[in-house]
Amino acid sequence: MTNRNKPGFLRRTKGAVMKHMHRMITCKEFEDFVLQYLDGELSRQQRAVFELHMRLCRECREYLTAYQRTIEIGREAFKSPDETVPEDVPEDLIKAILESRDL
Repeated sequence: MTNRNKPGFLRRTKGAVMKHMHRMITCKEFEDFVLQYLDGELSRQQRAVFELHMRLCRECREYLTAYQRTIEIGREAFKSPDETVPEDVPEDLIKAILESRDL
């Protein structure tokens, strides 16, 4: 298998190129800012750079879509506080979810 056929090669290569573009973020930086973007916490300039990267990078658009879908599924799964939690769900996961609701 050549380097070009290894998983993530195209994304890493594109990220390296974008890193040298004026006012551009890498795919890794994109991932680091997703939550702040969705929460509306980026400055106007940061948001513009984030959205420019998103327009140029199909993989990051797909990542953002998957991230948003995961949030939606999580909210749906725990929509009703009266529903019981399946017994095979680890206690530490339940605790983390309940603590995050308090934020």
